[in-house]
Amino acid sequence: MTTQVICRRGFSAIFVVAVGFGFCGRDAKAEDWPIYRGVNHDGISQEVDWNSNWGEAGPKVLWRGSVGTGYSSIVISRGRAYTMGNLGGKDQETDTVYCFDAVTGKVIWKHSYPCALQPLYYEGGTLSTPTVDDELVYTLSKMGDLFCFDAASGKVKWQVNVNKDLGFKLTTWSFSTSPLVMGDRLILNLGSAGVALDKITGKVIWENGKGVCGYATPVPCEIEGQKCVVLGAAEEIAGVRIEDGKVLWTYPFTNKHKAIAADPLVRGNEIFASCAYGRGCIKVRISGGKVSLVFDNKVMRNLMSCSVLWGDQIYGFDEYDLKCIDFADSQESWAHKGFGKGSLMMSADGRMIVMGEQGEMAIVQANPEKFELLARAQILPKGMCRTVPVLANGLIYARNARGDVVCLDVR
Repeated sequence: MTTQVICRRGFSAIFVVAVGFGFCGRDAKAEDWPIYRGVNHDGISQEVDWNSNWGEAGPKVLWRGSVGTGYSSIVISRGRAYTMGNLGGKDQETDTVYCFDAVTGKVIWKHSYPCALQPLYYEGGTLSTPTVDDELVYTLSKMGDLFCFDAASGKVKWQVNVNKDLGFKLTTWSFSTSPLVMGDRLILNLGSAGVALDKITGKVIWENGKGVCGYATPVPCEIEGQKCVVLGAAEEIAGVRIEDGKVLWTYPFTNKHKAIAADPLVRGNEIFASCAYGRGCIKVRISGGKVSLVFDNKVMRNLMSCSVLWGDQIYGFDEYDLKCIDFADSQESWAHKGFGKGSLMMSADGRMIVMGEQGEMAIVQANPEKFELLARAQILPKGMCRTVPVLANGLIYARNARGDVVCLDVR
C-alpha cells in the first residue's frame, strides 16, 4: 500500500502489511461492477490503479447523459453500463431502463413502461439498482415491475409485478431492494422476510409471508456454516437460509418509519445495522443460532447510503456527518461536516469516493486518526445527489436525483 495508517484502536501495522500482500496476489487493475455494492457486496472495489490526483482542473469528463428522476445507482458489465430513471409528466409517468456503452455513453438499448413518479418528501423516481448476471439483467420498479432482460439486446425474457401478481405489499416509499442472484435463485427483500424466485422463469421458489418489507438489499454470507442472506426487514434484521428460505434468527431493529435503507455489514458471525430518523446503529453476534447484542447507540444513523467496513473501522454517513467509528465497540474516531447526507464507496487501498448531496465529489483517504482529503471537484449540477458513485475499469460513474449522469476518466 502507498499510504500507511496506524490506529490507536488497534488497526495495526500487521493488518496493513497483510492487506498490501493481498494486492500482490490478484489482478487489481480493473474490474466490472455488475451489482449494487459490487461483487463482494461490501461497497469496496478491488481496483487500486486509478488516479485521484486531479489538480485544479478536476477529473476528466468522458461523457454525460440524462436518464430521468431517480436514485438508482449504475452497474457495469462487459463494456455496458445500466441504470434506471423516471420520465414524463402527470398521468404519463414512465420508468426507463437504460443500457449505455460504458466508455462512450451511447445508448445501446432502453426499455420503458408506465410507473408512478411518487414523490414523497423527496424527488421520487426509481430506487432499485439493476443487477447483471452473465447475459441477463434484472430490474425492479418501485411499484413492483420485475423484469429479466437479455443484457445485450434488451429483449424481455420474463416479467412479473410482485405487488399485483404475487401479492407483496407496497411500503410507504414502495419497493427499493436491488435483486440478488445466488445460484439459480433471484432473491429480493420483499414480504416479511424475503422471497426467492427462479432466475430463469421468475417462478417463486420460497417466500416468508406477504408483510411489509424493508428497503435494504439482501446481503449474502455464511454464518455458522449456514449459507444465508441478512435482511434489513421492516422491524428487524433477519438471517434467512438461501436454500429453503428458513428464517434462522431475527433481532428487533427499526425506526418510526419502518425504513431500514442501508444494507447491513457482515463480518464473521457479527452483523452491523444502521438506520436514520433518530434510531442509530446496532451490532449483534450470532452464536449457536442465538443472537446477542454487542452495542446499540446513535453514533451512526445511515439514511440511504450504506456504510463501508474497511480494516477495523466503519466509514459512513451519520445523517449529515461523514464519520469513522470502530467496528468492535462503535467508538467514534472522527466526524466531518460539509457533504450533507451523502454517499460513498471505496477502493481496496482505502481511498473513499464520496458524493456530497449537492453534486460535489471528494476523494478521502480512510484513516482512523483523522479526516484526510485527497481531492474534490463539482462534477454534477447542484441539486439533490444521494446515489452512491461507482468505480469500474478506471472510470467513475455518478448521478443525481434529477437524472444527470457523468462518467469520469480516472485511468
